[in-house]
Amino acid sequence: VQEDVDVVGLSILSGAHNVLFPKIMDLLKEKGADDIAVIAGGIIPDKDIPFLEKIGISKIFLPGSSTQGIVDWIKENVRKGL
Repeated sequence: VQEDVDVVGLSILSGAHNVLFPKIMDLLKEKGADDIAVIAGGIIPDKDIPFLEKIGISKIFLPGSSTQGIVDWIKENVRKGL
């Protein structure tokens, strides 16, 4: 937020994604930064994905996702002019 970022990417391996991501989304909203794309990574069970999408996570990358795939998604989906 401070650096006017276009994307925030977080990988949560602790299993606390259903607690931490809502807090992060709320903080971004409070700061008027809810236009920032938030991408998630980590060990996220399939059953939790709909909840994370509902709270505004832009994209979820599961284990095995390639770095190139993440870069491609950002290039295709994040504000132009980077």
